[in-house]
Amino acid sequence: MAEETKNPDHDKMKTATPPEKTSSPTPASDMPTVPSSPEQQDETTPEATPALVTQMPVVEEKVKDEVEIQIDLLKDKDWFRRKDAAITLGEMADERAIGPLITALRDAEWNVREAAQDALAQIGPLAVEPLIKALREYQIKTFVIQVLGKIKDERVLDPLMAQLRNEEFKDVATKALIEVGLPAVERLMAVMNDKDKHVRKHVVTALGEIGVPEAVEPLIDATRDEDWTVRLQAIAALHLIGDERGKPAIKALMKDPDFAVQMRAERIIWDWKKKSRAVESEEERAGTA
Repeated sequence: MAEETKNPDHDKMKTATPPEKTSSPTPASDMPTVPSSPEQQDETTPEATPALVTQMPVVEEKVKDEVEIQIDLLKDKDWFRRKDAAITLGEMADERAIGPLITALRDAEWNVREAAQDALAQIGPLAVEPLIKALREYQIKTFVIQVLGKIKDERVLDPLMAQLRNEEFKDVATKALIEVGLPAVERLMAVMNDKDKHVRKHVVTALGEIGVPEAVEPLIDATRDEDWTVRLQAIAALHLIGDERGKPAIKALMKDPDFAVQMRAERIIWDWKKKSRAVESEEERAGTA
């Protein structure tokens, strides 16, 4: 029997083929993590989102609005820019400008102070309470009183009436009450018989300048005041109002014990006669035409 021929290739195939192994599935925890796509990242859980936001804080720079810019300009070295800023703030009428404008009443340049006063008056009622508090500051008190007089608000009356008792500020307070006008009449008439003769005199002056018919009877009473300065102002006030009811009281003061009052009454009566003759002449010319 012939020898069996060996096939070298067949032997190689036997040795190259590894034994089959049964592989078990890899646990999920051991599997490598695949980076998520942008689409998957958008689908992150709500719990993860805040952490991402807090890691990248966004700092926004505050941009000043026009009011704040103008407030800054009130401190400019150029007085013309300060004045222009005050005018602009008055037109804007923003409450934030009240404090800086009150500060501007201390400005060394009168043009700026005047513009600040006008601006505060334009802002109006919103500025009343801060202005009343500012009356405590002696340096700007006159300016504050003047501004309060330009604001037609009943809250200004008590502070202004109180200044009638202040020797230094009574004149400017009287002018401010005159500027307030009709809203001040009732309060003024309530102190016509005040024990302070200076208060009575300034009240009479204010009522004459405001010029309401309701004040005529109280002013006639004032022509009999014990103080000659009050009587003097009373006939001047009646003359300004021009009501016929006041004429007999003025004529009576031509015999006043005080010479200054007599002279004032005479001048008023002479003025009436002059005007009366002028009217008669005008009527005569009209009749002959």
